[in-house]
Amino acid sequence: MENNQKKFHLLSAVLSVICVVFVVEAAAPVASIGNSQYFWWIFMMVLFLLPYGLIASELGTTYVGDGGLYDWVSTAYPTTKWGARVAWYYWINFPLWMASLAVICPQLLSVIFGVTIGPWMSLLIEMIFIWVVTVIAFFPVCDNIWILNVSAAIKVILALVVGGIGVYYVTRHGYANAGSFRSYLPSFDLHSLSYISVIVFNFLGFEVVCTYAENMTKPKRQIPLAIITGGIVIAAIYLFSAFGIGAAVPSHEISPDAGLIDAVSLMTGRTGGALIGFIAFFFLLTLFGNMISWSMGVNSTAAYAADRGDMPRVFSYRWEKNHMPIGAALTSGVVASVVCILGLIMEYVAPDSSLFWSFFALNLVMLLLSYVPVFPAFLKLRKTDPDRDRPFRVPGGKNFLPWLAYVPMVLMICSLVFTAIPLSSDRDTLMAYLPITIGSIIAVVIGEILIWVRAGKQSAEKAN
Repeated sequence: MENNQKKFHLLSAVLSVICVVFVVEAAAPVASIGNSQYFWWIFMMVLFLLPYGLIASELGTTYVGDGGLYDWVSTAYPTTKWGARVAWYYWINFPLWMASLAVICPQLLSVIFGVTIGPWMSLLIEMIFIWVVTVIAFFPVCDNIWILNVSAAIKVILALVVGGIGVYYVTRHGYANAGSFRSYLPSFDLHSLSYISVIVFNFLGFEVVCTYAENMTKPKRQIPLAIITGGIVIAAIYLFSAFGIGAAVPSHEISPDAGLIDAVSLMTGRTGGALIGFIAFFFLLTLFGNMISWSMGVNSTAAYAADRGDMPRVFSYRWEKNHMPIGAALTSGVVASVVCILGLIMEYVAPDSSLFWSFFALNLVMLLLSYVPVFPAFLKLRKTDPDRDRPFRVPGGKNFLPWLAYVPMVLMICSLVFTAIPLSSDRDTLMAYLPITIGSIIAVVIGEILIWVRAGKQSAEKAN
């Protein structure tokens, strides 16, 4: 792309960080653990968000391009298959996440229009959501800046509305979850610890903005500024929206699967009306923004890995018109569609199952797996590639940097355990975790098969 076509400026980069990273419905399920949510939000901001943002800023400005996580890990460990694994986990999480958000769309439309939507019509709506996102991903991010900017603005407005309702409630009725100082401290029970993974997920995505580098005017300056500025804004609005829900809704009334609409309904005491419809409509728009912003980064990473032989060739297929990775986009759309069809079957077999949580948790496991190697890769590149120009360099000496890298990595591994492995033997827990555990194993096995089959083909091609 020519320089005169680049129109991705600093403000757009900051808004893109907010659009990618900030998940507007995230505060609701975490609020179900009560007052200790504030401890966990601040704890994870300091020990995960801050070091992860700094590391992403350095790697993103040092290794500029479409590869993102894959490029960083494969550069650090060129003789291993870890780069290929990262590319696979990073890509497969996206259609799973897209399916989980597609499941929400019929529910939101039901709230907006006040009608009941049947299972087959729900499936049609889910397909429309998936394929609108897929087609938009055929075009460069600079052509869709307005979508990212508008989505980011709506997310901030919704978070402010939720926080504002909480402030209003406190002034009229007092704090809904009033308690002793001890209630604000973590209990370390399984219920509370299970939400560490949700908070970690809410802070992931900074590297997506790094894959937009070719569409930026000054990427080596814009990337760290966007990550730092966006990170501060995101931390502030997460805390404000978390306060709003905690202020207005007793924690025992919030279900673990609660989303933004459920939270606002509990806060206002209404299940319908203009305010609920307004929030549902704009929340629906943010789902498109989330998926569109992530699709561009994920597809670019998958295509980049395919070009280097670490992903199936279909991912490397690009549109001649604009060189966009439509092979990866189309494959994502197909996989997400199949997952939603399986979801419809699951509804008939197990009507009480939570499709959203099952798909979302599976996506979460894959995404977390893709990030784990990034932190040791950061330390390795500092040793093996010390002379490379680093426009942004994480401050700290050799004794500090391992702590900066390994603490968030350990938190991420803990999150994986809490998400994928049932830590209780009761029947309800085992049945809830069964699809997540089995799905995770299947996804990992498929990835390993693809990686080694691809490696075998490359060896045969070289031998010939």
